[in-house]
Amino acid sequence: MRLLFIHQNFPGQYKHLARYKAMDPANEVVGIGDAANLKGRPVPPGVTVLGYPSPKDGSPETHPYLRGVEGAVRRGQALVRAGLELKRRGFVPDVICAHAGWGESLYLKDVFPDSKLLNFYEFYYRAEGADVGFDPEFPSSFDDALRARTRNATHLLSLASTDWGITPTRWQHAQFPELVRGRISVLFDGIDTDVVTPDPAAVLMLPERGITLSRKDEVITYVARNLEPYRGFHVFMRALPDLLARRPRTHVVIVGGDDVSYGRRAPDGHSWREVMLQEVGARLDPDRVHFLGKVPYDRFLTILRVSSAHVYLTYPFVLSWSMLEAMAAGCLVVGSATAPVMEAISDGETGLLADFFDRSALVHAVERALDDPQGSAAIRERARRLVVERYDLARRCLPAHDALLTALATGAPLPPPGLG
Repeated sequence: MRLLFIHQNFPGQYKHLARYKAMDPANEVVGIGDAANLKGRPVPPGVTVLGYPSPKDGSPETHPYLRGVEGAVRRGQALVRAGLELKRRGFVPDVICAHAGWGESLYLKDVFPDSKLLNFYEFYYRAEGADVGFDPEFPSSFDDALRARTRNATHLLSLASTDWGITPTRWQHAQFPELVRGRISVLFDGIDTDVVTPDPAAVLMLPERGITLSRKDEVITYVARNLEPYRGFHVFMRALPDLLARRPRTHVVIVGGDDVSYGRRAPDGHSWREVMLQEVGARLDPDRVHFLGKVPYDRFLTILRVSSAHVYLTYPFVLSWSMLEAMAAGCLVVGSATAPVMEAISDGETGLLADFFDRSALVHAVERALDDPQGSAAIRERARRLVVERYDLARRCLPAHDALLTALATGAPLPPPGLG
């Protein structure tokens, strides 16, 4: 089988799948990504990776609602040129797998009309009922709602030419209009539970502080790609003074960068970390609150393995891999009672839940995790078991992806939509 994987941050969601398919010598696997983003990224073994020049963003003169769409069209054109070059070299894929969000797949069926196109649909924006307008601290205007609706134009254009789509969670699937849900399956990327495992002997060294933390210590962990309101960073930081006052032995380990992945930037050129430290920093013990920035993956796993309580908060939005990785690593996750967190966490069963905006409820839930080691151990075990049963990479997600690719390539019946 000839497979083409396309993601501006390749390999992105295709990290495991591209490598898995390339392991079979009967397959020829090619990956394409934005050349600027490919620099320094590891290449999955057996995958030929090509870069395309970074296209321009939407023009300032373009209507604000449409700048993202214009940027997607430019990126789609860049992929046309890359696809034509592949075709000139004699490579015509049986199946193309592409992240639809940035426009890369918009015109691929015009280049490869006989190839099957499987699009990854991460999120369909809604004017209400999801992330837009969720947080009253950052109110959305009527204009924001219209802008969000227009952001879906790229998805809707791609759906006209895709052969099938996938999205990671049932809630994300439910955000799409009913008229297109029947062409999208729920299929998570997969958690490698053979690598992401508990380790009671794990030790986290913080040499700059002269501190070593283990499971014998009381450690609260928080992880996000970037520290920002979409992932509840402001709520977490405002809960810390009470938590630290009530737990004199607790250390807090915070992982995440100072950029913005989602939502608005902090005012006056500051990072959200700086903003929150200005607000509550005077009430935090700097010897017990550790900002580690972005960390290598093995260190990230060590952080999870020493965690006594792992806090994961999010707007109703895309579910982070890190939450399921925390569960697989044996963490007791204290999560926000928001979608799609509640697909994986049932309060008291596979984790603890607190209202996103209720800081006292968050403090109470974290203390509940710290005060009940026996009950916490049972929750941790059930959480890992759920990830193994529902989201395991090797035994569930890769076989499901493989079956879908084979069905597309051979014309076999496709799986029922919307089933995760």
